[in-house]
This record gives sequence, structure tokens and C-alpha cells, in this order.
Amino acid sequence: MTQPVPGSSQPGPVLNPGPSPQTFLPSSAPPPRRGAGLFAPIGITVAVLVGVLVIAYFATALGISTLVIGSLLALVPLTIVLLAVRWIDRWEPEPRWALWFAFLWGAAVSVAIALIVDSGVQLAMAFALSTGPDEAMQAVVQAPLVEEVAKGLGVLLLFTFSRSHFDGPVDGLVYAATVAAGFAFTENILYFGSALIEGGGAALGATFVVRGLFSPFAHVLFTACTGLAIGLGARRTRGPGILLWFLGGLACAIALHALWNGSLTFASDAVALYLLVQVPIFVAAIVVTVVLRRQERRITRDRLLDYAAAGWFNPDEVEGLASPAGRSAALAWARAQVPPRTEQVERFIADSTRLAFTRQAIVTGRADARRIADERELLDLVAADRRAIAGQRY
Repeated sequence: MTQPVPGSSQPGPVLNPGPSPQTFLPSSAPPPRRGAGLFAPIGITVAVLVGVLVIAYFATALGISTLVIGSLLALVPLTIVLLAVRWIDRWEPEPRWALWFAFLWGAAVSVAIALIVDSGVQLAMAFALSTGPDEAMQAVVQAPLVEEVAKGLGVLLLFTFSRSHFDGPVDGLVYAATVAAGFAFTENILYFGSALIEGGGAALGATFVVRGLFSPFAHVLFTACTGLAIGLGARRTRGPGILLWFLGGLACAIALHALWNGSLTFASDAVALYLLVQVPIFVAAIVVTVVLRRQERRITRDRLLDYAAAGWFNPDEVEGLASPAGRSAALAWARAQVPPRTEQVERFIADSTRLAFTRQAIVTGRADARRIADERELLDLVAADRRAIAGQRY
């Protein structure tokens, strides 16, 4: 399993899946993995029910055939975004239920909130002024404000009810991007369907290129401000103080959304707009993401070295767990075993990484009793993972 580090003649760090000091704790079965309590089933169920209502509304407004066409086309930018989210989330993957909730909140609840507010504004304007709302005002003020608040609330709910899975800005970015991906998916269905009805295939093609290919990450970049702010707040504060971080990130998200919509509304050259506004924002987001991912690796190494000093890990294991090359080597070893032990090694990597971030919360003074319990549980899980890798029965 030893692999040379690129540019070096010395063997690189490896992940040793064998036993290490203080490995086998006195337990006869692997400890149960914590779920999300009642929040996961209730939250996902509510979002699904709202989603059914949104689908029914779209089917009535667009027609079944147009809805199907719009949905198929909307899968293209959705796939692009979700692949990017998966890349960001590879180091410390978030639980699937949380990602499903984030996506459904964006695709259903956030869209429903935006539709209800939009209908309310139109009715109020028609009643008060006997006229419809100003389209520019809707694009630059109403849409950014309502949509970012609706999406941001989903990220805030995940922080509130899944605190143990919300360790920092990368987690916030992943959840925010997933919420935004869901929102953009549903919104694209509406835009694609409306374009097909109003302008036929030519209008649909132009709309697809602009929204599906040129700017699939627009909503992600806006809502990422909220997620990053909550993630930064998670590392710096406890209790109600997170609301200030949420509001700060939300203000940035609204401002960025308003800038983008305002540019689209008043610009005369869409290509120049894309190059001068969207591309620099996207490049900046990539740089921030890369920096944050490197920070995650550093935290993993530093905190697992704490455990290594106490005998929980071998130093080489820590280096392997804290490097992409080491993880790849471990998984390659696991796939070569008979029978393969890929699942066991993946669990070991995931539990060790969560342990590192839990320890980070403890040493930075952000831990409560639940975090301390999480640490004990994760140490037990790491021990159980080792026994599974070694082929021992629980």
C-alpha cells in the first residue's frame, strides 16, 4: 500500500487498516449510528407534500407535456451542479437525509414561498393601483429578497436541527448549494416551459443555453453566501449568536442576487455581462472552495494527531487519512482484498474524519454535552470499523 509522494523519492503516507494501539474497546457490538431524530422524517415529509402541490400547480399552468419537457431539460444544469457539490462534499460527506432535505426544501418549499409571495404582491398591486407590479422592481428587489430568505431558512433549519453535522463553512456551502440546486431545478422547469409555450422551440433553446449552460451555478453562488456565513458562525459562536451570521450572509446573498438580476435587466450585451460579472464571481467561488477544502485536510491532520499522541491512531494512519493520496491507497487496498473491504474502509475514513471535526469543536470551546457524547460514540465507531476491516466479528 505504500505509494511514493509525487516529486519525492520517499514513500508517501499510507492508511494502515490493521490494528493499532488501544484499538479494541470492550464492546460486543458496534454502537448505533445516530440519526436526525424526528426532524428528518418530518422535514422531508413536509417538503415532499409541498412538492406535490408545486408539481400540480405547474401541471395546471404549463400542461403535462410541457412540464415533462421542461423537467428533462432542467436535469442537465441540475446534474452539473450536483456533480460539483459532490466534489466539494467528498472529504467529509454530509448525511444523505440532510442532503435530501436540503434539495427538497429548495425544490419545493422555497419555490412555494416565492410563488405565494409573488401572487400576493400581484394581487396587492392590482387592488391598490389597478396595475401589475413593475417587472424591474420584481427582478431587482422582490426576487432576491424573497428567494434568498426562503432558501436561507432551509440552511438555517439544518444548522438548528443537525448541529453535529454542521462543522464549518464547507458544510454550509454544501447545504446551501444543494438547496439552491433544488430551487434552480424547479425554477428552470417554469422558465423552460414558459419559453416553449410563448416562443416555441427557438425561445426554449435560447433560454436553455442562457440558464442551463451559461449560468447553472447562479443560484448556488447567491445562496452560498448564506451557507458560508452560517458555517463560519458555527466555528465562532454558540446559541443565538448564529442569527447575526445568518443575517450577514443573507444580506450578501440578496445583494449578489440583486446585482445579477439588475445586470440582466438593464444590460444590453449579455455576453459581456457574463464575462464581466458571472465568470469572476464563479472563479472567486472556486478559489474559496479550494482554500476551504485544504483547511479541512489540515484540521483532519491536526486533530487526529491529537488522538495519535494518545494511542488511538498510528501516525502513518493519520497522514493517510489526511491526504487524498492516502485515502485512495487505502481504498485500492480494500478493493484488492478477498472479499473486498471497501465499505468497511469507507466507514473508517468517514468516522475518523467526523471524529477530527468533533474534536475541533471541543478544542475551540464550541462543544456542548452532545459533542462530548459524539466524540465517545465516534471513538467506538472507529474501533468497530477497525474490527470490521480486520474481519473480526462484533
